[in-house]
Amino acid sequence: MIEYRNLRIALLGAGSVGSQVARLLLEHGDELAARVGAGLELVGVAVRDVDAPRDSAIPRELLTTDATALIQSADIVIELMGGLEPAREYITLAMNSGADVVTGNKALLATHGPELFAVADQVGAQLYYEAAVGGAIPIIRPLRDSLAGDRVHRVMGIVNGTTNFILDRMDLEGDSFENALAVATELGYAEADPTADVEGYDAAQKAAILASLAFHTVVPVEAVHREGMTTVTAAQVEAAEKAGFVVKLLAICERLTDPETGVEGVVARVHPSLISRRHPLAAVHEAKNAVFVQAEAAGDLMFYGAGAGGTETASAVLGDLVSAARRHLAGGPGVGESTHANLPVFPIGAVTTRYQLTLVVTDKPGVLAQIAGLFSEHGVSVEAVQQTVATAPPGRSGDEPLTATLVIVTHEATDAALSATVAAVSSHDAVVRVESVLRVEGETP
Repeated sequence: MIEYRNLRIALLGAGSVGSQVARLLLEHGDELAARVGAGLELVGVAVRDVDAPRDSAIPRELLTTDATALIQSADIVIELMGGLEPAREYITLAMNSGADVVTGNKALLATHGPELFAVADQVGAQLYYEAAVGGAIPIIRPLRDSLAGDRVHRVMGIVNGTTNFILDRMDLEGDSFENALAVATELGYAEADPTADVEGYDAAQKAAILASLAFHTVVPVEAVHREGMTTVTAAQVEAAEKAGFVVKLLAICERLTDPETGVEGVVARVHPSLISRRHPLAAVHEAKNAVFVQAEAAGDLMFYGAGAGGTETASAVLGDLVSAARRHLAGGPGVGESTHANLPVFPIGAVTTRYQLTLVVTDKPGVLAQIAGLFSEHGVSVEAVQQTVATAPPGRSGDEPLTATLVIVTHEATDAALSATVAAVSSHDAVVRVESVLRVEGETP
């Protein structure tokens, strides 16, 4: 049996994930070495300040502020600093220095992924990034390797634990968005500034990565349609529950064919959606993540688990580390990311789906028929309508009409047609306001 020298591992960052990677690597080094066939020696951990207080088991002698020297001495570099710079600079340096790289940096990959993959191809390095999407959930490797011989049609997932916790609490406990967010913050599921999560930026970055990987084309994060979930109300969640739906913030990536030109392209989008309570994603509770994949030959697949957490995400990082170590020992150039399809990225207006609209209208004879007529004029077919009992608006004067709430579910329509319909409905004299517009994904309850 060939005996190999220890592989030198450099770690950049000692935060919640980095500290757990270091701990597990030090505690389970012998077992990992047995799996790889060579020792994995953690030779240093780059941090901004070696004297900063940190709750981790990293020996002080491993800490350094000289990331450049550490990178140039390593066989494999693990980047867990986050952010765009200097992470991009360090990853590029590592690959140019002959090291493979493991990263969990979704923002960097969504923004500079094509550039970094090009560097990897040029120098024969490999860039691993399982931890960038879904925490502990294996989704990058299945899309990249296991389904490499299949044709993926759709990827739909809950990829942000903060928003899933909030919406789950609104559904099960009847909380308002504000109360659910406060609980999420108290339990550590939400950051002090939750904007990246609740406005969909985090999920959009992950959608860009998944779409690029699933459809073998470059999908820039700027091309991902994004809507946050801060406007979702307890009343909407309750109405969804009564109709057999649940509200989830979904990242959806899919192949589409332009009906006029026959050109195939892709769409990536993030927004609150209604899904049937019978759908597997409806059973994803609290801060868990799940990704539902539909492929031509494999059919429906779902990957479920912890989408965040230091130890959980460290599991994905160490899995990539073992793969990188095995490749290093085997030799040969890395396997590049496939973007051969070079498909166009369509705008959200090309998407065809069903919708649920909630309207507050004046309670007059003929209003429902007039509203239905506006839908018909814009090519949107109505599947079902529910109307609440008329009520008096707050502060109503004696001659002011009562109001009623209409919940309208449409048949499939393009986003462009629905947007035109909403604009027409909003300007109708009998419509007090459009309370909400939610897309419906999957089958009817």
